[in-house]
Amino acid sequence: MAATAVRYLRSVGAPTAAGAGRVDAMPRPSLRAVGEDERLPLDPAEFRRVLGHFASGVTVVTAYDPADPEGPAGFACQSFASLSLDPPLVAFMVARTSTTWPRIARAGVFCVNILGEDQGALCRGFAVSGADKFAGVAHSPAPVTGSPRLDSVPAWIDCRVQAVHTGGDHLIVVGRVEALGSADGADATGPLLFHRGAFGRFSA
Repeated sequence: MAATAVRYLRSVGAPTAAGAGRVDAMPRPSLRAVGEDERLPLDPAEFRRVLGHFASGVTVVTAYDPADPEGPAGFACQSFASLSLDPPLVAFMVARTSTTWPRIARAGVFCVNILGEDQGALCRGFAVSGADKFAGVAHSPAPVTGSPRLDSVPAWIDCRVQAVHTGGDHLIVVGRVEALGSADGADATGPLLFHRGAFGRFSA
């Protein structure tokens, strides 16, 4: 009897239990890459010009790996900031294309040397690529990691690499602070500042 009823329903085009809930699949959407004309119309030169209005301090990030035949490594860095008080963390940003960063990463440690107002030439020396950046630069091992602590800098921060995050064409390096120090009294100097492509100094 049931079989007869099913045959009848099918003959008149009525849905049966087997096909009553069936829904035809929607056509699969076509996927494509975002076209160049659809990207955010942002000129890199304009990006740099506008962001150049943000004044920053200047540092030299250094590291030393005894297994590195090239000796100590270092580069000038203005993208540096304190990050956390508990635990004590700092961060700096480095371009993915940097040839110095892989050497610092292998060392697993680094020292942030905060430059003073009269150390623009020192910064320029560490900003070049392919030269012996430490030639004629006096330094001593930072107390915990042994990273180069440059003489006569107003302040230094000795760190271990805590984490590395991606940030577009740069990497965000987080360091855990192991030791730090600064010059006091007559030895203290103002900071070296970078603003709109030029060095400057702080004036109260």
